[in-house]
Amino acid sequence: MTKFASVADRNAIEAESAWAERPVAKSMYGFLSEAKERFGSRPAVSFQLMSGPGDKAETLTWSDLHGRVTQAANLFRSLGVGEKDVVAYVLPNSMETVVALLGGAVAGIVNPVNPLLEPEQISAILRETNAKVVVTLKAFPKTDLPQKVAEAVRHAPSVKTVLEVDLNRYLAPPKSWIVPLIRPKNPAIHTANIKDFNAEMRRHSAVKLSFADGTTDRVAAYFHTGGTTGMPKVAQHKVSGMVYNGWLGQRLLFTEQDVVICPLPLFHVFAAYPILMSMIASGAHVVFPTPQGYRGEGVFDNFWKLVERWRVSYMITVPTALAALMQRPVNADVSSLRGAFSGSAPLPIELFNRFEKATGVQIIEGYGLTECTCLVSCNPPDGIKKIGSVGIPFPHTQVRILRTDGMGAFLDCGVDEVGEICVSNPGVFEGSTYTEVDKNRDLFADGRFLRTGDLGRIDADGYLYITGRAKDLIIRGGHNIDPAIIEEALMGHEAVAFVGAIGQPDAFAGELPCAYVELVKNATATVEELMDYARAHIHERAALPKHIEILHELPKTAVGKVFKPDLRRMAITRVYDEALNAAGFAGVRVEQVIEDKKRGLVARLSRAPGTDEERLKHVLGEFTRPWEWID
Repeated sequence: MTKFASVADRNAIEAESAWAERPVAKSMYGFLSEAKERFGSRPAVSFQLMSGPGDKAETLTWSDLHGRVTQAANLFRSLGVGEKDVVAYVLPNSMETVVALLGGAVAGIVNPVNPLLEPEQISAILRETNAKVVVTLKAFPKTDLPQKVAEAVRHAPSVKTVLEVDLNRYLAPPKSWIVPLIRPKNPAIHTANIKDFNAEMRRHSAVKLSFADGTTDRVAAYFHTGGTTGMPKVAQHKVSGMVYNGWLGQRLLFTEQDVVICPLPLFHVFAAYPILMSMIASGAHVVFPTPQGYRGEGVFDNFWKLVERWRVSYMITVPTALAALMQRPVNADVSSLRGAFSGSAPLPIELFNRFEKATGVQIIEGYGLTECTCLVSCNPPDGIKKIGSVGIPFPHTQVRILRTDGMGAFLDCGVDEVGEICVSNPGVFEGSTYTEVDKNRDLFADGRFLRTGDLGRIDADGYLYITGRAKDLIIRGGHNIDPAIIEEALMGHEAVAFVGAIGQPDAFAGELPCAYVELVKNATATVEELMDYARAHIHERAALPKHIEILHELPKTAVGKVFKPDLRRMAITRVYDEALNAAGFAGVRVEQVIEDKKRGLVARLSRAPGTDEERLKHVLGEFTRPWEWID
């Protein structure tokens, strides 16, 4: 592990060698085989179905994991999966999820799919990737996932085999005896062959691959982005990008002595790459608590006791989870904890401070994208952590802040000048980020810098700040929501003329979707009617507006488009005023919301005599948007 405290440290690491000349693994199987040779008998992955600190858990060593992945890869090849064929998994977290991810990438192309999606969305992804094999759950109490996947497979003719994972094997008697008696029915409504994943794996060698392991860099994973409506974008990840994420973790963060708790889902790049790949490279031990991670029953209540049980040194989290954890006392020995990594959404200052006070540990905030095979930057573990920034770009990652000259050329922005964040690193598949060729058009600046769609700036110390999103996505607790879903649904109401959907500030989720509506002239409709209409026509639950407001006229541009910056100002004013009133700050309110070149939208507050400014900082510190006094 190398010290990473500043831009100078980053530059020194880069100066050692070009990335192409680094002696890193050339295949996913080679990557895992190196871990087996170096760390064989050490614990690699632990999983517990229930959240209690004394509940049954399963642990695989690096040798065990290597054997399971070998069996899975051999199984997938026996089912007709070649290097360019796709193994999809639609699973919550489990040991089999880890094995399916790695085994799929060894045998062919692995395609993790969010199990929270609706059948239509799952099916669209399976068709887009032309998946041949799907790994999912066997019918189990309290989940409808097997039924959703069965419906999805019915409309995905490329799927020839469904491999089922039975979670009952993680239970001890008498619960394990009861499940078969109450297991829901899941009739086969498709033509794919249905087999037991573990039983089929046991038929294959755990010692060596039944096929030659290619060492030419290739696409080994497809990750969908969003997937909230219609046809999602599917990003392609090469072995080199996956290994790069692991190399960064091993070089800068983890050793074989570390234990990392990761209650994030393995269908997301954060858990799959910065965590799982870093474990492979460093030999560290990762713990996945419950299939639903942070969403699992009792996880928040038991979290600190789980840290104590496993002697966790690093925790992986997101702002929504941190907010929930900080509502609970630190009721266990967490002295083993040395760090916490947060991503997916901006981190409120108040949450950063509250966590440090409760645990003695500073949160390391970072930035990554599915399109970059994840990692781009982070606040340096050994250096200054600038709250509000996403830190320093990693070694071998070049970040440029660009603007266009109006004639198609790109110009670099100066220090603290806001422009579009553009990235080049080993995780960016230049020219072919998405499976669909048309989606790669105009995606790259100067041929190789991925245009992220995020707006940002770099300060004089080399720290990156995100100031806005050119794409207008609503990010609810790290979940991307396309505002078009809300707008198109509400536009179907006969009384609605215009809709503008945005993300309003939220102390827990970072943002929540809200919609502003202009009615057809002389038409009438109530907020309650529109909300009922939204519930009936917006099938993605996360996209359902938290707030709908009817305006006499929506703000519009000169060409008649809804002008969303004004809607964001209105939402910030409303939400902050509500928070101030609820906290008893009489006379303090938002007078205006201004656009600051460095900070984005900033709420400006009026003062009131006798205001407890320290308490006010705590109240508004729950939100990610900045504020200041008007005078």
